[in-house]
Amino acid sequence: MWEYATMAIIAYFIGSINFSVILSRKMAGFDVREKGSKNAGTTNMLRTVGKKAAFITLICDILKGVVAVLLAFILGLIIGDTNKALLVQIAGIFVIVGHTFPIFFEFRGGKGVATALGVLITTNYQIGLICLVFALVIMAITRMVSIGSVLAAILFPILTIFIHNNYLVQGVEGIDFGYIIYGIIIGLFVCFNHRENIKRILNGTENKLSFKKKTE
Repeated sequence: MWEYATMAIIAYFIGSINFSVILSRKMAGFDVREKGSKNAGTTNMLRTVGKKAAFITLICDILKGVVAVLLAFILGLIIGDTNKALLVQIAGIFVIVGHTFPIFFEFRGGKGVATALGVLITTNYQIGLICLVFALVIMAITRMVSIGSVLAAILFPILTIFIHNNYLVQGVEGIDFGYIIYGIIIGLFVCFNHRENIKRILNGTENKLSFKKKTE
């Protein structure tokens, strides 16, 4: 049991490194959580700091998910006699939790989309790429990052029902309820983080994507 608790803690601390807060303070002299939508994520960085800062934030947040899952994979190899798939699942969930509730930044983080993308692509590159392309198409059509993110989060657990190959750590043969539950937890968490966006989408007041930096 110690390995699961250890992995959860490590992944949570990795997720808690919030690059949008660090970069906004360094590059713009303010905390991104005090500007725009007040969200510590890529979209708000684009709107309040600029394209370069947003791009760096996106890459770093994706890498958090990648690193956490790979560390779980390596830990599983080192230990040997453990549930390696469960280690990966714990890492994937807790790195997103850390990003959303970072211990280093007053538990006020982002919505976890970029970090979840890193988790998905590393856990199963086929599912991750399908979700990414799907999200990008929805975003291009609607010009709303939130709706693409939410719909991709819903698609993830559905794909785990039908796609049984290409996992970094293969679970049981056939339908793997472990990965289905994993997908549901991550999907629900991302949707929960977008609850205000969902309200605005339903009300027709959600902000649309713009590549112009807002000035205040």
